[in-house]
Amino acid sequence: MFQWEKRGRIFNPAEVSQKPWLKEFAQAPASLIYDNFVRVYFSCRPPADERGQYVSYSAYADFSRANLEQIVNVSDKPILELGDLGMFDEFGTYPVSVVRYNNEIRAYYGGWTRCESVPFNVAIGCATSYDNGETFVKMGHGPVLSYSVDEPFILSGPKVRIFNNMWYLFYIAGKKWILDNGKPEPVYRIRMAISTDGVNWEKQNKDIIETRIEKDEAQASPDVFYYEGKYHMFFCYRHSKAYRSKEKGYRIGYASSVDLLSWVRDDSKAGIDVSDEGWDNEMLSYPHVFELDHNVYMLYLGNQVGRNGFGLARLKKYVP
Repeated sequence: MFQWEKRGRIFNPAEVSQKPWLKEFAQAPASLIYDNFVRVYFSCRPPADERGQYVSYSAYADFSRANLEQIVNVSDKPILELGDLGMFDEFGTYPVSVVRYNNEIRAYYGGWTRCESVPFNVAIGCATSYDNGETFVKMGHGPVLSYSVDEPFILSGPKVRIFNNMWYLFYIAGKKWILDNGKPEPVYRIRMAISTDGVNWEKQNKDIIETRIEKDEAQASPDVFYYEGKYHMFFCYRHSKAYRSKEKGYRIGYASSVDLLSWVRDDSKAGIDVSDEGWDNEMLSYPHVFELDHNVYMLYLGNQVGRNGFGLARLKKYVP
């Protein structure tokens, strides 16, 4: 099992000034390692408009490689522009996952649009950076992974990885909408697609992580890395209803695999849970794990799914 040492919250959007588009939330952190710093991409929001509706942007903060608790820079503007009228990403780019490939830095992101009968829908877009990861240019006006007969809505939460020269895109797909006190809430599961080039994807068309807490359990943020001879996935899960609470809110789960196709879930091995008090005492979600200078770290969200920023944990011990 894994044993994590929490290092505390390392980024709080409330402490950022003179960036009106970065006012609340710092969601779905994803790292990219440079020589002297670690860039953490995340999604944020300006204040809600007069109708109480939000848009979501993606940005980054740079942390000293020698001290990951020290912020050295915050992006001057969002890394992606929102889509034009009627496009799949007109109202948001959240979340984002980045990867280096040859001389490219490529980002995969969830593009949000608003709906009439339910609040939103999401598909997965792709963009490339030509300025070392500061801004990204979209591949086109549409998504690279979208709805299908088997996946009719909400394709989001992309986490891209390259293993053995193959591209793997772990993501979530909507299963149903349910009503909770008259409000529609989505249920989604973790799925996977495979590619040889990162553009043309072959969906596996199946849920890859079993449910545990209830039939309509929602799962998100499937982050996979290879360590000590096997593949490890950290993800988050929640109840279908009343999940904006400590009792039924997000927790971090764990699964392992030897072939990336079949996964064995065992949340008892995750090794991290809510704190007794503070910014992460009600929920944990959207884990992202990365290796740096002989250490393994996890970035994660706390209460209210990242409204107050993200934190850092360091792996203390791993027992196969």
